[in-house]
Amino acid sequence: MSLTLQLVSKTLTRAHHSPFLTIFSPSDSAFVSSGQPSLSLLEFHFSPLSLPLYSLKKLPCNSKIPTLSPSHSLVITSFPSDCNVSLKGVNLTHKPIYNDGLLVIYGINEFFNPGYGVSDSPFKTDQDAISPCGFSFNDSVNAFEEASGVLRSKGYSLMGSFLELQLLGFSDRSGIAELTVFAPFDGVMMDYVGNVSEYSSLLLRHTVPCKISWSDLVGFDDGDALKTFLNGFKINVTRSDGDDDLLMLNGVVISSPNLYYSDWLVVHGIHEVLAVPATTKEATESSSQMGGEIAPDRSEF
Repeated sequence: MSLTLQLVSKTLTRAHHSPFLTIFSPSDSAFVSSGQPSLSLLEFHFSPLSLPLYSLKKLPCNSKIPTLSPSHSLVITSFPSDCNVSLKGVNLTHKPIYNDGLLVIYGINEFFNPGYGVSDSPFKTDQDAISPCGFSFNDSVNAFEEASGVLRSKGYSLMGSFLELQLLGFSDRSGIAELTVFAPFDGVMMDYVGNVSEYSSLLLRHTVPCKISWSDLVGFDDGDALKTFLNGFKINVTRSDGDDDLLMLNGVVISSPNLYYSDWLVVHGIHEVLAVPATTKEATESSSQMGGEIAPDRSEF
């Protein structure tokens, strides 16, 4: 597999601008028995995410993982309580062969079968499984795929991957028809790669339960506040001093307005991660320990 990786890795990753990558590497015996795979099959063994083992073990059965194949996703076919993690019915090695935080490589004994479906799995859906953000995963069509592709192509890979993985879990949440996401660019997201415990707060505090276009934002008054999906966390709209009059969110500049725009979802690129004040973090942890569900507060905009 190592020689094959050297030959095709640049070809596979050239069109994908994510700095992160997970490779599921079939054994040499799999190559001997199956022969040289097609490029499309190899794409199925690359994911534009950095996926440490503990992240994979937290994903419920039937969760989807994006790949470099434009038409296929990998599917988790194990439960978080299982000893081994399996994708498409194939077990992974007990620990990664390589992991530097950006690139993760797992060994597998055979090639994934793109035609392997949920109906082929010996497992049933785990209805009670909880996602890393505390929301249920589902097998509905991924409504965020288009937005995810745009974000990855423009340097916002990690937030794009979160959307495609449906870690937000909002597509089936009643009463929420429109969303706005403020996406930090990849360069400032490096410290969060693989840190699953932070994913919930990271996503919730950058997401607002309404659609806000750039033209809406520039019309806000200095000091207006936006409620987010993170309990107790709000985004304050301010303008910089001086002639540039930059629009900022909690002091962070909006660097790419209307990065993605649809009839129900808007994504704006921002230059930094929106930080959580200590008081908000303590309140959120307290709410989580009490078992309360995090829900948006709509008392403000």
